[in-house]
Amino acid sequence: MTPVELSRTVLCAVRRAVDEGELSVTVPGRAVVTVPGPGGCGDYATNIALQLARPAGQPPRRVAEILRPHLLDTAVVADVVITGPGFINIRLESTSPAALVEEILRRGLRYGHADSPTEKLAQLHAAHEVRAVVTADTVARLLRSQGTLVRISCAARPEPEWEEVLAVRLDPYVDAYGTDESPASPASAASPASSESPSPFDVNVRPVPAAPADPLPLGRDAARWALLHPAAHDRPRISDDHLVQSEGNPLFRVRYAYARTRALTRNAADLGFTAGPAETAPAETAPATAPLLTLLADHPRILTTAATHHAPDRLARHLVTVADAVVPFLPTVLPRGEEKPSAAHRSRLALAEAAGTVLAGGLSLLGIDAPEYL
Repeated sequence: MTPVELSRTVLCAVRRAVDEGELSVTVPGRAVVTVPGPGGCGDYATNIALQLARPAGQPPRRVAEILRPHLLDTAVVADVVITGPGFINIRLESTSPAALVEEILRRGLRYGHADSPTEKLAQLHAAHEVRAVVTADTVARLLRSQGTLVRISCAARPEPEWEEVLAVRLDPYVDAYGTDESPASPASAASPASSESPSPFDVNVRPVPAAPADPLPLGRDAARWALLHPAAHDRPRISDDHLVQSEGNPLFRVRYAYARTRALTRNAADLGFTAGPAETAPAETAPATAPLLTLLADHPRILTTAATHHAPDRLARHLVTVADAVVPFLPTVLPRGEEKPSAAHRSRLALAEAAGTVLAGGLSLLGIDAPEYL
C-alpha cells in the first residue's frame, strides 16, 4: 500500500466515525501520512487526530482512540498504536515477496504512482537559472506522479538551449513569466469539469545555483543528474566525472544495474525461460534478496516524500541504493553450467526485472534515459 492509498484509508476511517456519530467534524480533503518520527513505531504515522481535535471538541488522544478500531477493521492494517499527544502509528500487513514483485511488474513504470488525481494543485515558481528550471521540471513530474495538478511560472522565459539540451518540458504548463515570487492563483488550471478549483499552494524553486559552471556540455542525462542528485542546499558539482563509466559515478551505477537486468531477460529468453514470481525467495539467495525487497517496497514512499518535500535528490539517492543492492544479486539469476532453468531461476529473474522497473521508472521521473545496453 502506498502512502497515498493509506491516506485514503485514514480518511475512510474518519468518514465511518462521522457516519456512526462518534465524531462531529467535516471530513478533511487529505490526511498526511509520513514515516514515524522519534518515539513513533510501525510503518507510517498520521497526525489526523491532532488535526481534527479542535473541530471535534475533543482531546487529540480521544479522537485517535475513536479512529483506531475503524483503522483496524481495514484488511491491510495489522496494528495501530497511539503515541504522544495523539499521533496514530500504523503497521501494515506484510506483503509476500511474490505479491510485491507481481505488483511492480503489473504496474510497470507507474509503480508508486497515485491511482487517480487528487484535489491538490501546486503552483511552482522557478528562478531564471538552469538548476532551478530543471528542478522545477522534475518536481512537477514527481507531483504529477502523486496525482497533483501542477502549473509552473518562471522569473523569465527559460533559455532555448535548456529545453534543447536538458529536455526541460515546462510548456504547455508554464502559465506566466515575471519576477513576482507569488504568482497569481492559477484557478484556470483546474479541470473544466470541476465547479470548484482546487486550492493551490505556491512553491518557490530556488536551489543553490549551478553557476558559474555550465552543465550543458555534459549532455541531458549527466547534466540533469549533476543538478538533481545533490540536495537543494548543496552546490552541484559540474564535472566530466558524471560521464565516466566507473563505480565511482553514481549515475553509471544506476544505469548499469538497469542494463544488467535487461540483459538477464534477453539471456533467459535465449535459454528458453521467462520470469515467474515464486511465493518465497530461494533459501540460498534470501540474504541477498531481503534488503532489495525492502528497498523495492519502500519505493512508493520515496516518491511521495520526494514530491511532498520537492526534493528530487531523495529519489536520486534511493535509485543509487537500489542499484547497489541489486547488482550483487544478479549473478544468481541464470543457471550455471549444465544446470537447467527451474522455478527458482524464474523467481530470481522476476525480482531482477522488478528492480529494473523501479530503476527505469525513477530515472524517467528525473528526466534521464535508462539504456538497455551499456
